[in-house]
Amino acid sequence: MLSKLFVAWGLMALSVVIHATGITVALREVRRHAGARLEARRWVWLFVKIAGWIVLLHLLEISAWAAVYVWDHAMPDLQSALYFSAVTYTTTGYGDLVLSREWRLVGAVEALTGILMCGWSTGFFFAALSRVVGAKGQERS
Repeated sequence: MLSKLFVAWGLMALSVVIHATGITVALREVRRHAGARLEARRWVWLFVKIAGWIVLLHLLEISAWAAVYVWDHAMPDLQSALYFSAVTYTTTGYGDLVLSREWRLVGAVEALTGILMCGWSTGFFFAALSRVVGAKGQERS
């Protein structure tokens, strides 16, 4: 069980690295546009791009967990592992696929990691929108 917790910790750390790197890239994009005088449709397009980027980050993190499940035979195939990982990471938890007893705690850590990463994404998205709205409000003054 302890070895599986180390695996879970490593995957959690990898998820944080992926997310931190991706959010840094997105932050640079927001900063690049923050002072610009853009019409509403361009701001909307910026947020569509950021949302797509954030979803891609989550998919990469889900894929990392799934790859380990397949590699260590916790799931029978990649398709099942991706599906299980997605419903676990997002805490949807359908329960139609389950991990063996020795892997259950890893699944719980994945769910906790997913909550944390989704919260981080939400916080970033809110901060980015606040920055844009703040910049637009200042340009009116």
